[in-house]
Amino acid sequence: MSSKLWSFVLFMKIVLSRKGFDSSSGGVPNPILPDGTLVPLPIPDPHSCVRYDDLKSDVLHKYGTGFSSLVTDLTKGRVGGDDGAHLDPDLLAEHYPRAQSWRPTFGQRGSALGHLKKQGVGIGDTFLFFGVFRPVECVAAQWRYIPKSLPQHILWGWMQVAEVINAGVAIEKYPWLEYHPHCQAGAHQNDLLYLATRSKGKDNSLDARVGAGVFTSVRDEYRLSDCEASKPSAWRLPRWFYPRGREPLSFHGKQERWEDTGRDCRLQSVARGQEFVLDAEQYPEAKKWARELISQAVSPR
Repeated sequence: MSSKLWSFVLFMKIVLSRKGFDSSSGGVPNPILPDGTLVPLPIPDPHSCVRYDDLKSDVLHKYGTGFSSLVTDLTKGRVGGDDGAHLDPDLLAEHYPRAQSWRPTFGQRGSALGHLKKQGVGIGDTFLFFGVFRPVECVAAQWRYIPKSLPQHILWGWMQVAEVINAGVAIEKYPWLEYHPHCQAGAHQNDLLYLATRSKGKDNSLDARVGAGVFTSVRDEYRLSDCEASKPSAWRLPRWFYPRGREPLSFHGKQERWEDTGRDCRLQSVARGQEFVLDAEQYPEAKKWARELISQAVSPR
């Protein structure tokens, strides 16, 4: 891990942010490809100017497929390639045509944004994005979920906040944000956009990986769900997550949700809510944990 990355990931708060397809948005889990690759699917958005047909992926290209084929097959046609896609959080340059000045971006609104504000989330804090995933296979040229496989909550990406900007003035300052769903016509002017930073690589080209990126394949370190549980909301976490007199992960204040097994920490996570905030100053172990996750993704072994 470079010293530049190590010095950058010095955050005060960590936000476990639920994003991607689920039972209410899209109606199905996000897929885990046969080689273990995680594919978080942007949720449907009829107001978005971005279509699933517009989205590109080097990983999916290797399988001879694309986002539109995946969403069409997995939703049994309820969502198709011509439907609008809510490309947010938007972390990978390859997914959509970019202006040279593009930066990874995440937008939020409504009660979820109100919670982030109440928790004081801002510059220097880090989002760890997770979603519900399930293994898929391709049978007779059709993608389907592997029978009897269980859905799991898995971390799939991260973004450290370098700038926070109001959606109402975002395009004026950064015209390249015109495509973003929180900058589309009809979006609320009080929405906020969280922007990542970029660094210059050895060839002086801009590299977004330091400020944001994805965990490309499923690993035990990225799982939140207990593999032995039937529901994805039953989490198995590092033992240090247990509150023990500290402010717990937001939305999870009820003591009966937590169990310290002596080896790890079990949490019955809430069924609703998008943004769960942990104060890393109260949980210094969280900083090392998040650094290691990001380090493995930026400089894989």
